[in-house]
Amino acid sequence: MKVDLYNISGKKTSKKADLNDKVFKVQPNQHSIYLTIKSELASKRQGTSSSKTRSEVRGGGAKPWKQKGTGRARVGSTRNPSRVHGGSAFGPRPHKYSVKVNRKVRMLAKKSALSIKVASNEYKILDKFILNTHKTKDLVETLKNLDLRNMKITVIINEKNDNLYFSSKNLEKINLVNAQSFSTYDIMNSNFILVDQSSVEYLNNLN
Repeated sequence: MKVDLYNISGKKTSKKADLNDKVFKVQPNQHSIYLTIKSELASKRQGTSSSKTRSEVRGGGAKPWKQKGTGRARVGSTRNPSRVHGGSAFGPRPHKYSVKVNRKVRMLAKKSALSIKVASNEYKILDKFILNTHKTKDLVETLKNLDLRNMKITVIINEKNDNLYFSSKNLEKINLVNAQSFSTYDIMNSNFILVDQSSVEYLNNLN
């Protein structure tokens, strides 16, 4: 599939970009997208929340009073969960939240997400996305030229670009990702995607 190729000034070039139909024109599988995003978001959770049980809180070693004869309820420890300063009965414990998803499902989800953006015309391909400075205002001006102001954008690049990295740090609606490590959530959590030609060549070979 041949599509328009733009330059950094926002103008169409005389060349066309070639998109692989097996990557950018597949029938979207919504369930694979759901499973993959669920797994990606779960893996971001630290799972380090912890509370002390009755065996971990300080004190409570001795039985506070004898078992019988006082008229009071029997108590074996002052640190049981029902008492003040006692341990937690069912508090959070450290654990992993990761959810396993098969590689083929994850790959299908990526292809489906890219295909949705292409089918909705929510994408643009640049011949090169290189800025001469690291100033945020230069990136804002570039987005203005591309008619992409005030949009939530995922920018996919294939090579390290310090100027683009630093200029996008202060823009909350810009998400800069690498073509080799972007996630399905990066694509679906945006209104528009910007891809450079080098990244397209890499993505055409996804399998």
